[in-house]
Formats: sequence, structure tokens, C-alpha cells
Amino acid sequence: MKFYFAPNTISIAVAILLEELGLDYEPVKLDFASGEQTKPDYHKINPKGRVPALVTDDGILTETGAILEYLTARAENTDFLMADPWDMAQMRSVMFYLASTMHVNHAHKMRGHRWANHESSWQDMTSKVPETMTASCAFIEEDCLKTPFLMGDQFTLADPYLFIVCNWASGDGVDLTPFPKIRAFLATMEARPSVKAVRERGWLT
Repeated sequence: MKFYFAPNTISIAVAILLEELGLDYEPVKLDFASGEQTKPDYHKINPKGRVPALVTDDGILTETGAILEYLTARAENTDFLMADPWDMAQMRSVMFYLASTMHVNHAHKMRGHRWANHESSWQDMTSKVPETMTASCAFIEEDCLKTPFLMGDQFTLADPYLFIVCNWASGDGVDLTPFPKIRAFLATMEARPSVKAVRERGWLT
């Protein structure tokens, strides 16, 4: 498998899971600073011009949540899934929230051009990020996170996803002091060999 990623992006959730599962893969780092993700060669891999992208024997897969589920199924690892259908749906609901809301809140800081043409609008979006990300952290803290992992004692494929998004919070102007569950979760994840591995490679700073 070829894994296309960029440091400090949501793609690192996939890198963490790859390490957790012990799967063989070839990492391909994209240079976002030079706009490598916008070039025709990469658009042949992912026409959206974003990461992650995973090239497999079955074809090319994009979108973080889909890749996390595919890798878990490929590794035949049921330990990272919830056995109860209701719990599995609850886990997925958080992943969908991360994709549809919290990641979008974060993206408003640097990617305002996706939603508005005028730079003044971009600045307004950026100024709103601490508020919207704090609100998202409050939702995760109060309504989602069971600790030590998202679903309680069991590590699941959703935890790398939640880790990366929550890892952005401080840089987005969020004071994590009122969120003890999130702080404990981040510390628990930092202790895992998979997270240490991606940090040692400079993929997460």
C-alpha cells in the first residue's frame, strides 16, 4: 500500500492506525508548502487535492474515516471495533462529527478561501476559530469522550482520528484547562508507541 500524507494534517490519524495494526505500507509525504497536493500528478491519485489517500490492490481510497475502517477490516482486527451495534454507531457518529464539523472549524483558520472569495471574510473566519473549536471541545468533553479512550477502556479505530483533531485545539486558541477528559485522553494517546513513532519521524509536531 502507498499512503499519501502531509505532516500535522488529519492524515496522521491514518499513520497512527497503520502503526497500531502493524501493516506494511510505503509512506509518500506531500509538501503542502509548495502546493504539491495541487499538482496534476497527485490529482491522478486524489482529484480533491487533499490527504490522506491510500493506494491499495483494490484501488484508491480517500477520506480519513473510510480509510480507518478499511485498514481495520483488512487487518482483520476486531479489537479496534465495538462488538455492540449501538456502540459501533455511537463511535461512528463521533467520527462523522469530527469530519463534518470540528475539522471544518479548524480549517477556517487557514483555508477560508474554500468558502469565501474576499480576504476580509477569511480574517473573520480565522477570528471565529477559537470560539467554534472551544464549542466542539465542550461537546466532545461532555457528550462523547468516556476515557481513557473515546469509547471507554477499549482503544478503537476512532481514537487516532479524535487524537489528531483534539491535538489541534491548543494551536487553534482553545484553553484546554476546562476539559480534563480531553487532556487525559491526549496524554493517554501520547504514551502509545504508535504516536511516539509518528512524532519521532517528524510527521506530528
